[in-house]
Amino acid sequence: MGAVTDLVTFGETTVRLSPPRGDRLETAPSLDVRVSGPESNVAIGAARLGVDAAWLSKLPDSALGRRVVAALRGHGVRTGVAWADGNADTDRVGTVYDDRGANARVTAAIDDRDGSAFTTITPAELPGGVVESTDRFHTSGATLAASDRARSTALDLLATAGEAGVRRSFALRHRSRSTGGDQRNRPTGNDRNGGAEPAADVYREAFDHVDTLFVSRHEARTVLSCEGDAVEIVHSLRTEFDLETVVLTREGAGAVAIAAGSVHEGPAIDGTHRDPAGTEDAFVAGFLAERIAGGDVPDALERGEATAAVTGRIDGGTAIVTGEEVDAVIADHDARER
Repeated sequence: MGAVTDLVTFGETTVRLSPPRGDRLETAPSLDVRVSGPESNVAIGAARLGVDAAWLSKLPDSALGRRVVAALRGHGVRTGVAWADGNADTDRVGTVYDDRGANARVTAAIDDRDGSAFTTITPAELPGGVVESTDRFHTSGATLAASDRARSTALDLLATAGEAGVRRSFALRHRSRSTGGDQRNRPTGNDRNGGAEPAADVYREAFDHVDTLFVSRHEARTVLSCEGDAVEIVHSLRTEFDLETVVLTREGAGAVAIAAGSVHEGPAIDGTHRDPAGTEDAFVAGFLAERIAGGDVPDALERGEATAAVTGRIDGGTAIVTGEEVDAVIADHDARER
């Protein structure tokens, strides 16, 4: 972990359990097991697109904890993990149960993350010098909402990265489930009943430490109370929080970004998804991979959309893609537009 990296991400990764397609949790004789988390998904997607990526987190030294690490390393992601000390109350990996039935859309999601090892993380437990030695650092609102300690650690890492001149990005990734649960670990600024407005105050703490913000149109309206069309929203967020770049994703309608005062619109690429879970993370992975490679914002929007399109066509919610696949999607889309 001592070498300079292109991208470092920080956040919780969970074990995602779901019945086979067409079955239900209450009747399925078996469950599919996946490893998934906003920041680890971004690291995996970016690594598969040629980025030297690393992921920081905390896990229990258990079979499931080791499975998470093995999954990331299997896709070329370097890991910097703080291993839990075996405390019975926190020696666990967070889990998520998805129930889809015949539809690709999640009809129910049961979160079991309270008291996971990640909720107890502190900056001192992580490998030193990693954040300062990267080109870009990325985290998300899901991490800020995981616990007070996770939020404090994420903000500390963002500030450290900024002091070192590292570019920093943040994906809002609001989850209403993050506003309830164990008050020993939950951020004290959140509304236990799942209200979006208190959650917005938690997320805004990070904006002073961020260069690039990724947000969906739905999140911008419901969590950040932004009104207007996509262009008005990105202008408003960039001005209010003095951000370098704001990227607004619009499901099925492409993305819009503002950078250096210019607005760019990304293409809408085949929104037919077999499994839409993780497509937002895949978009971020593609966007950051292109920017790290020296591409401009319009090219990054296109690569982000293409990466999301490929990811949505496979089960699991992680961008198990290749650069060749993404290039082919871009070429096909460009040919159709001519």
